[in-house]
Amino acid sequence: MTLRTTADLVRRRLANQKLVTSTLRSPAEVVAWFGAMQAQEYAAARWALGLRAKGFTDATVEQAFDEGAILRTHAMRPTWHFVAPADIRWLQALTGPRVQALNAYYANKNGLDDRTIARSRVVIERALARGHQRTRTELGAALGKAGIPAAGQRLAYLMMNAELDLVICSGARRGKQFTYALLDERAPKARVLARDEALAELTRRYFTSHGPATLKDYAWWSGMTMKDVRRGVEIVGRALLQETFGELTCWSAAAAPAFTRGPRGGGGLRATSSAYLLPIYDEYLIAYKDRKAMSDPASARRTAATIDGWAHWLIVDGLFTGTWRRAETHAGIAVDVVPSRSLTADNRKAIAVAAKRYSAFLGKPVVVRGVAGGER
Repeated sequence: MTLRTTADLVRRRLANQKLVTSTLRSPAEVVAWFGAMQAQEYAAARWALGLRAKGFTDATVEQAFDEGAILRTHAMRPTWHFVAPADIRWLQALTGPRVQALNAYYANKNGLDDRTIARSRVVIERALARGHQRTRTELGAALGKAGIPAAGQRLAYLMMNAELDLVICSGARRGKQFTYALLDERAPKARVLARDEALAELTRRYFTSHGPATLKDYAWWSGMTMKDVRRGVEIVGRALLQETFGELTCWSAAAAPAFTRGPRGGGGLRATSSAYLLPIYDEYLIAYKDRKAMSDPASARRTAATIDGWAHWLIVDGLFTGTWRRAETHAGIAVDVVPSRSLTADNRKAIAVAAKRYSAFLGKPVVVRGVAGGER
């Protein structure tokens, strides 16, 4: 499909992000497709995985996480991301040094000089050796016992430093608590790539899974400099397709699959519209520096505030069309939708289809509220 209109851009992004249809069959396959997926809100990030594959549930994602089939660590911008075990070493080696440089001011502000950081790393490694997985609080206590005060931001930066230096990553959850584990034990088969190889790999992954996108979009997502971004595109070369769209120059994978519309209805519903109940920080919006193309014209004035605010995102026909929040009820889950424009009857049907999919993922009844004519 040639990139001629905003509708073309939106359709291709939906397809490449695996939101329309997907052959991916596991959480690990979804994460590997993207290279990394933002995951600071853990429950929301699990749903982001579930949206992009068929046949697995929230419990499937939890199991994959606990078993180490997907890892969660600070990477790239930095914030929490899901990363595949095979990719974590080359990804962190590529993007970690820049994050460390950006974090240097805050580390210094918290009294974390090189000697303190090196000592803390030894303590953390000893505490996690031989398969032990510890919570942040437990590791903070171990550091304190070793004469390294560690609490609040100081502890947070010590842990992030150890992640970026390829010492630790996520362990299995202990109830609702997160733990850390040694990276060598959690991802013993992680690949190591030369810098240009890693740069080429990340460039291919981003433009295959997120394209069409601009170089500035890629720089924002990866946290890399524009120099590195241009170098990555240069190395990948003909594997990428360059297109001009208005004032934008976009890249995508030259061999990207053709767009297919996929099913619109389910459970007796028929809708020519499409809708997605995207979680906050979902890759469909957060991975682009410029999100104007995915903003419903009727919602344009509200887009920046609501995308950056604390709410999940309602996408109708590929465009940001409002927000939604989740509420626990005695009967299951209520989805409170706040549309930023009037919805058509077909839009409401599409939202009902999206809610059915969310219900199947959670294994709980889901009721939609706040959509005129759409409450069920």
